[in-house]
Amino acid sequence: MIRLRIKEILEEQGHTKYWLRKQLDGIGYANLSNLMNNEVRSIRLETIDRLTTALNCTPGELFEKIE
Repeated sequence: MIRLRIKEILEEQGHTKYWLRKQLDGIGYANLSNLMNNEVRSIRLETIDRLTTALNCTPGELFEKIE
């Protein structure tokens, strides 16, 4: 299973969900919550690009494979 590490990255950087929501203008609060809680089945490449830009990380740092 692959999961997003958005919460962990925000915590490491000292940012909040509210801060990220402002950076990702156009992504709704409910959608962001679903992404952060790994309650999504798919994610658009555009969204991955926007997340990595806002969080200043690579796609490899954004995802984690868990057993």
